[in-house]
Amino acid sequence: MTTREAFERAAAEGRAALIPYVMAGYPDAAGALELVRRVLPFADVLEIGLPYSDPLGDGPVIQRASERALRQGTRLKDVLEFVRQVRALTDKPLFVMTYINPVIATGPERFFEAFRNAGATGLILPDLPPDEDPALVAKAHAAGLETTFLLAPTSTDARIGVVAPFCTGFVYTVSVTGVTGARDRLPEGLPELVQRIKQHTGVPVAIGFGISSRSTAAQAARAADGAVIASALIRAHEEGRPIEPVLEEVRLGLFRQVSA
Repeated sequence: MTTREAFERAAAEGRAALIPYVMAGYPDAAGALELVRRVLPFADVLEIGLPYSDPLGDGPVIQRASERALRQGTRLKDVLEFVRQVRALTDKPLFVMTYINPVIATGPERFFEAFRNAGATGLILPDLPPDEDPALVAKAHAAGLETTFLLAPTSTDARIGVVAPFCTGFVYTVSVTGVTGARDRLPEGLPELVQRIKQHTGVPVAIGFGISSRSTAAQAARAADGAVIASALIRAHEEGRPIEPVLEEVRLGLFRQVSA
């Protein structure tokens, strides 16, 4: 299934697409795969986090998950194996969220080819301004990977016009100026931000950072084509709560009201 098909299927059901997040190696290798099995029935697209020691865009919940995965010994080869295992379970799009340092340390061509061969659909690169290294982005595309970059409420029209064309999977729209984390309410102005982005690209636009409930999911669905849920899932697992009710509640919020 292509990324566009996944978003279109959700739209045909009258809702925004749901993009849950799992961290490779969290809480351990077997536990991460079990979380995937529980998440997949709700997911249109799946985001897989690559554990990293300096996740500057992530809040404390995802930082803890990343640290735990690293303490468990999760390394790049283990993340590749995890992607292979997840791909064996589903044909849904799989996006690996990685900071740029592991890409550079491995070598871009080697990194991109390895993840494409493992079954990844694309990459989310939160700390790479794509116009700073368009040749690197081109290498990802040449390897057969889609790319997703972040835009924020502070992004000017000029900046949106630069970044959006580099997004070939979807545009990841940050709902707030800050790090990841569950919030009670999303800021005003998201519909206007998404519309500004859509003037520069035809790929779907998803909102992340703060999706944690039916109400925040509904706010995202009124503005965008999809919503990412991350911290709320990991927090539920940390607290020993089942993640399925969280996913169900968010998914219900993504259904759009049809005017009579």
